[in-house]
Amino acid sequence: METYAQALIYAIPGFMVLLLIEFVYGYAKKDQKIKSLDTISSLSSGVTNIIKDVLGLTFVILSYDWVVHHISLFEVKELTLSEMFTLENLWIVLIAFIAKDFAGYWSHYLNHKVNYFWNHHIVHHSSEEFNLACALRQSISEIFSLYTFFLLPAALLGVPSNVIAVIAPIHLFLQFWYHTQYIGKLGLLEWIIVTPSQHRVHHAINPEYMDKNFGQIFIIWDRMFGTFQEELDDQPPVYGVKRPVRTWNPILIGYQHLWLLMQDAWRTRSWWDKLRIWFMPTGWRPADVVERYPVFAVEDVYTLEKYEVKTTRAVHLWSWFQFLTTVAIMFHMFLSIGAIKDVFDLSGLIVFGLFLYLSIFALTALMDLKRYSLWVEMLKSALGFAVIGITGDWFLLGESNPFLLQAFMAYLVISPLMVAWLNYRDLPQSEIVGVPVAA
Repeated sequence: METYAQALIYAIPGFMVLLLIEFVYGYAKKDQKIKSLDTISSLSSGVTNIIKDVLGLTFVILSYDWVVHHISLFEVKELTLSEMFTLENLWIVLIAFIAKDFAGYWSHYLNHKVNYFWNHHIVHHSSEEFNLACALRQSISEIFSLYTFFLLPAALLGVPSNVIAVIAPIHLFLQFWYHTQYIGKLGLLEWIIVTPSQHRVHHAINPEYMDKNFGQIFIIWDRMFGTFQEELDDQPPVYGVKRPVRTWNPILIGYQHLWLLMQDAWRTRSWWDKLRIWFMPTGWRPADVVERYPVFAVEDVYTLEKYEVKTTRAVHLWSWFQFLTTVAIMFHMFLSIGAIKDVFDLSGLIVFGLFLYLSIFALTALMDLKRYSLWVEMLKSALGFAVIGITGDWFLLGESNPFLLQAFMAYLVISPLMVAWLNYRDLPQSEIVGVPVAA
């Protein structure tokens, strides 16, 4: 928990700098791939995911540590961080990295191919743009993790759990760079690693590209298992999902597919369909439900109208202010996580996380022009004042700097007032529009 939070303190600014570079490059080339509200939605999704991960809100069905101690064929001692990257032990790190990538391929494949698991992954594909911010669209809906089962090769070889723990965030962060449209094909590297060209194929909903290129670092797995597809010059990728999500709210996106599965399982008359719908291929629905409750799906990708909100500059500026403020508050959690946990236990951190989730929900609901954004904003402020009233502080913020606590309290007052004003003045001037995919 604390180690991951500390890593994010350094990683998040790095991601932000790269996003800014991509934005400036697009502006200079007059070929901008970044759109304001879509980008906030992507970044907000990343915030919800890392809060979940830092708080450890995923239950692992089978512990890797247990597996490596009970079924490994070789015994390898635990390594310190400095020992991991010596020449003597580099082979252990290399095996761990390859095993992690092999596991990532099959986990990724499963997420695309099985109805229930698609709910874990849909948010990553939900943007109808493709840029570095898309890489940060990660799910909050994976409550139970089966990932350890895919790491059995590493466990059999005795790779220590702490090596996997160090490799995992490195492996994840290395998947960031190839979410861009500005880098073309990379020659020989196209045969070895996942490149931007190959990952554009993966995010596309063109019939030629669907369910291809599942690799995370190495493209070799796709070439081995028949899931590789090259980007074609005459087939420009169209991004998104076949059943468009039509919202900027990452929390709603994270449970949208699961809600459809639950509704279909309830509505179908067949008991067999009620059971098998969860494990059928992604998109499968019982025949009697399809007939009575049709769901829109994209048929011709080139006539897709992308989700867009036409609104005022004030809504855009406020949305960015709210997002950056939420990130700043989250950084306080990460910087003080050990002390907060000592004083308030895990329950305190969960309350802190709930406040951040309410912030993201209210922010993205306003971006979707939802009037209830005000009620969520008021609930968020009420939670903030309740914690301050009960404890006399906001999770040690005032203890570190009394001025910051005063600023936070002022924010809790001003924020709902501003959202109320935007609801009254700006939302009536706003509308949800469809933008042609070629635009």
